[in-house]
Amino acid sequence: MAQWLHMTRILQCLSHETVSSLYHPNTFPIEMRHYIAAWIENQRWEDFAMEKLEQESQAQALLDQTISMLQLVAEQNDNVVDKMKLIQISRNMAIFQQQPLQFAVMVRDILRKERALINASNSSPFPTGRDTNTQDVDHLVLKVLEVQKIRKEMHQLQEDLNWEKQNYESLQGSFQHNGLDAANTEIQRLQKRIQQLEFNQRFQLLKECVDCLDHCQTQLISRLKAWRLEQHKSAIGLPFDENLNPLQTWCEQLLGMNGNLRQELMLIGERILDLQERLEHLMQTLIESALIVDKQPPQVIKTQSKFSTTVRYLLGEKVAPGKPVVLKAQIVNELQARNLANVTGRESVAELINNSAILEHNAASKSTCATFRNMSIKKIRRADRKGTESVTEEKFALLFSAEITITGCDTPYKIQMISQPLVVIVHGCQDNNALATIIWDSAFSEPDRVPFVVPERVPWRMMYNTLNCKFISEVQTQHNLDQFNQHFLAQKIFNKPDFADDFSNMMVSWSQFNKEVLPGRTFTFWQWFEGVMELTKKHLRTYWSEGLIFGFIGKQHLHLILKDRPNGTFMLRFSDSEIGGITIAYVSATENGGQKIQNIQPFTKRDLDIRSLGDRIRDINEITYLYPDLPKHDVFKKFYSEPPAPSGGGYIPVSLQTKVEAVCDQRARLYFCILQGCGASGSLSTFNSLLLFVFSTLIPNSQSSQQVCIER
Repeated sequence: MAQWLHMTRILQCLSHETVSSLYHPNTFPIEMRHYIAAWIENQRWEDFAMEKLEQESQAQALLDQTISMLQLVAEQNDNVVDKMKLIQISRNMAIFQQQPLQFAVMVRDILRKERALINASNSSPFPTGRDTNTQDVDHLVLKVLEVQKIRKEMHQLQEDLNWEKQNYESLQGSFQHNGLDAANTEIQRLQKRIQQLEFNQRFQLLKECVDCLDHCQTQLISRLKAWRLEQHKSAIGLPFDENLNPLQTWCEQLLGMNGNLRQELMLIGERILDLQERLEHLMQTLIESALIVDKQPPQVIKTQSKFSTTVRYLLGEKVAPGKPVVLKAQIVNELQARNLANVTGRESVAELINNSAILEHNAASKSTCATFRNMSIKKIRRADRKGTESVTEEKFALLFSAEITITGCDTPYKIQMISQPLVVIVHGCQDNNALATIIWDSAFSEPDRVPFVVPERVPWRMMYNTLNCKFISEVQTQHNLDQFNQHFLAQKIFNKPDFADDFSNMMVSWSQFNKEVLPGRTFTFWQWFEGVMELTKKHLRTYWSEGLIFGFIGKQHLHLILKDRPNGTFMLRFSDSEIGGITIAYVSATENGGQKIQNIQPFTKRDLDIRSLGDRIRDINEITYLYPDLPKHDVFKKFYSEPPAPSGGGYIPVSLQTKVEAVCDQRARLYFCILQGCGASGSLSTFNSLLLFVFSTLIPNSQSSQQVCIER
């Protein structure tokens, strides 16, 4: 209960808004904190987190105990008003029955805020390891408390001065000259002390408070920008903490401190215009910066299809009650995004359906959001394209705007926020190229850029890091692309199959990434790479995660690795000639007793839908050891399917199997029929001549994995 005893002293110096924000009447009223303070502080709240779903049962137990404690205290309370209040609070706790973890995290956060206020109000040094931004806010809280303390001291001194003046006047009227000097001396002392506090401490401290508030708010704005940048980068798979609650608390604290300081300035007899104007500007900036796109819309949107997005206002609890706040959304193009101040609703470049939503407050989560659930782009008006630019390279964004009034402010504020860039398509076949535009934008855009400028070229090391992040994120694996994969990908995008040096600092262009088709192919680098990701995500995740697939490797490197391995040794690699294919390369014997590397026709998503990769590996007798020397049945046994059970109708079960065999082309089949006919009815010399022709024609064109077997 020691923490609550400290808080009771601090609460006297806090504004009503700050106290109500800390102990929200609907979710955690201050009476609840007061009456069961000792029990609350004796529980372990610090370990709870929303992402730890395994703690839900523990949170439920604490919620039930909290309700029981409130009911017990109510029964023991003789004051009928307090009794009824506590009973009502215990009933209100039912709102958390479906989300007990949210309740536990809420209590954890309240206790944390209390400790921050206690630390800020103490003159002892801050504990080590605390966040610098939190220390700065605590320092601001401490300074504001000092200002309030000086003001209260001055008020008390003024009352004493008024009393002494009254006493002095009464002494003058009664001609008690012996007491006049003493009273006059006390009056002068009090006046001097008030002047010292007013000019030497109060004014200076107020200026320091505004400076400190300015500093804290600058840090907050920077952190909000960083949060949005991290959200943008998450499109390529980089880690991102989407929790906005700490930033919301930060916003609320700064707005509360701004209000306290404006109140202190109002209580001063004379106006200090400089400080008042600074506080007004800081408040306006904070109010306008608190609108965040919490859940971004899809960054590739097809016209006539539904999509959703959520916008959150971090100062939602400070919105003035009464008229609801309606957020409106509109599509803006790149040119409009560079001049948002002049964008009006009449200038939208698209017809957007269901483009308005009400800002609603959730008391349980303390979040204020507007959710657009069924938005749709009916049609889009595109800008004139430059050169070879395609429609999938044109970027748009959603602009959200509203007019909002904050409690304590007479003037409404216009707030707006823009979404991450998005690409609008009209057909599913454009999806892949549109995604390439988003990947390039998310990976290589700079902070505070001019919308939506991106570099035309980037170093290969940045490109590879992007590909690796996107691959492991999309496939949902911890197994990264290795140095061999990296080198082959570089050889492919730069078309340098024989280059053995480091590619890291070579510059790769947007055209090489997704405009120019690969040499000898009909697809771009990104289309090929994305096909591999899709295949691995759908069918090969476990194989890849366990390191069973070598992945991206060129045929030259493949031959170098397998050339001295025993017959039957095989590797799994992604096809470089087909989109979304995996092939088996293996060592086999030649007719003259040598060795050659065979490549089985790649298996695509369609093939693996029919029969899994593990079953296909089991079927193929020509492969026996996974490189370097792992028996295939030991490695892949867990991927094998169970044989089909006998049917109940008396039918014999059948199964599909993969078989590598000598497959002749159409010419081989024709020649074989001719030879059969000649052998049955023709002369031996004619048959031999045809036989020589067949071999001279077929063998140079036969694939390395095929054999032509003709018998007579």
